[in-house]
Amino acid sequence: MKRGTVFVKFLRYLSRFFKKLLNFITMRGLLTKVINRVLLSELFTPAMGIEAEIHTEGRRKLVVGLGNPGMEGTRHSVGMAVLGALAARLGVADRWRADKHVSGEVTLSEVQSTHVVLLRPSLLMNVNGVSVARAAGKYGIKPEDILLIHDELDKPLGKLSIKHGGSARGHNGVRSCVDCLQTDVMLRIRVGIGRPVGKTSVERHVLSRFSSEEQKVVDSVLVQSVDLLLSQLSEQDWPAGGTPAEKRRGRRGRSASPLQDSAAAPSCGTQSAA
Repeated sequence: MKRGTVFVKFLRYLSRFFKKLLNFITMRGLLTKVINRVLLSELFTPAMGIEAEIHTEGRRKLVVGLGNPGMEGTRHSVGMAVLGALAARLGVADRWRADKHVSGEVTLSEVQSTHVVLLRPSLLMNVNGVSVARAAGKYGIKPEDILLIHDELDKPLGKLSIKHGGSARGHNGVRSCVDCLQTDVMLRIRVGIGRPVGKTSVERHVLSRFSSEEQKVVDSVLVQSVDLLLSQLSEQDWPAGGTPAEKRRGRRGRSASPLQDSAAAPSCGTQSAA
């Protein structure tokens, strides 16, 4: 009898624990969305000079390395490392410049007559989408012409994959991009970092740096990633994936796209590095 009572109490405790955990996750998500909207409410000036040419002529694509500014070299910022390697291969690694209007650093290049904007967000991971939406609006780039590079827990270190749209699968940076662009059609290059072992938490794992042995694998992955990126950028059109913005807005009852106004940033948290 006592054993049964203890078991019932344990189940009740477990139920309360998961309920509180769910409420915390929900509130954190809502808070991040609010911050996304606040940050995206600021205006930016129209593109000038070479930026204006990219804005008005030819095909345009935006390549984004998701990560945390000031935390280069960590697993969570491996997307930024890949983007840096791409910039080096394109010969524009010395042309990065800060752009306060997009809350990030940009450098411009061209791949087989396609204008390419490379973006490193200067905001923390869970609001990276603010930078992406601002850059997309500034350069007149559609969500389906955006390529996100990010770390992937569910793939072992050294593995790469392409995802044509779809859900964020728990990645806060991708979730922010989906929320700010109001669509999940963006092409994604997922770079495996593997899951933590032992008692190491996921947050501690993604914010940690690679060991010397792991870095050798990462160096090889950077080369493979750039090869894959260049092959994707050479394609005129990417396969459709995810849910178009119109359908997502329809589900949520929204009437305007965050990218419809090219003269101002779209109106889309406490920031978190993970």
